[in-house]
Amino acid sequence: MLNRRTLLQAGATLPLLSVPAISAEHPDGVVDAFVRDAGFQGVVMLGRAGKPDYVRTVGYADIEAKAPARADTPYAIASISKWLTTVTVLKLVERGLLDLDAPLTRSLPDYRADTGARLTLRRLLCNASGLPNLFIAQAKADPTLLQADLTTAQALARFCQGDLAFEPGARFDYHPVNWIVVIAAVERVTGLPFQAAVRSITLEPLGLKATGATDAMLTAAAPSYRTVNPPDRWRNDRRPYLAASGGYASTAPDLMRAAHGVFDTDFLMAESRRQLTHVEVPAEDYALGGRVRRLTIQGRTVLAGWETGRTAGYRLVLGHRLDGRRTVVLMNNTALSQKTMDQFADALLGAAPRA
Repeated sequence: MLNRRTLLQAGATLPLLSVPAISAEHPDGVVDAFVRDAGFQGVVMLGRAGKPDYVRTVGYADIEAKAPARADTPYAIASISKWLTTVTVLKLVERGLLDLDAPLTRSLPDYRADTGARLTLRRLLCNASGLPNLFIAQAKADPTLLQADLTTAQALARFCQGDLAFEPGARFDYHPVNWIVVIAAVERVTGLPFQAAVRSITLEPLGLKATGATDAMLTAAAPSYRTVNPPDRWRNDRRPYLAASGGYASTAPDLMRAAHGVFDTDFLMAESRRQLTHVEVPAEDYALGGRVRRLTIQGRTVLAGWETGRTAGYRLVLGHRLDGRRTVVLMNNTALSQKTMDQFADALLGAAPRA
């Protein structure tokens, strides 16, 4: 059995938890096992058609204040922000303002011409652009970078103009520079600040009132922790130019509503839903802005949109069966292993463990 100290020290290298083979119709047993073995704290939500039918909250959202986790507690959602960004891009494609496969210079005519002619939004949205990660290189050299207020144009010039490290589409390279470029393209074609564009195009139509990337929303989110005992808070500095890659906060009900609206309804056109769920990088199960996994449920293969978030101490899963039958949302802020979070979500959906 895993204890809490082992879990925090081992991180992503942990072996799979021995979650008992309990039917998804009896989620309490699955949750109890994960709480016991992994020390889970946070929110567990299962539902159908965007409405929860099972909710469990465990432990504290704010450990020092002893404020318990609630079903509507906001958490920073990290890379699930990429999925919301991608949905916004696809809506702009539907309007004829963006094109997934046109040279980047069509939407950003001032971008570096030689690389811009070879880059496309598709390659940016699946993290296979070939752009080097100049952001992380500079952040390592200057730890104060995340306190600097840069405009989108400044971030684009500073981090996104490097020579291509590989031919676009040749391999997967998961980093925020891709998404700074996406922000610039969205702002250029809409004439709006990125967050305003996402709110008007995606969040408001889907009814996601508790989702956003404003300073106020991020401050209101449950704090994240490196350790629980003693509590050691883990900062999650986010500047607006990083909003697309990991700057949003949300709640479990909002994420469940979003999954249903995006995958199950006509909010997106059929072609946009096809693009959103077409795996571009098979080795990573990565489509556009998120993953599509193959789950084995009751002996048959079921596809699931699989959005995960991991930054500072936040760990999240938004898993949605693409046949519309079930959604799972997990929200944690105490630095659990993402691998075990995925296993937890699998078990709640009744999926067989992956080999």
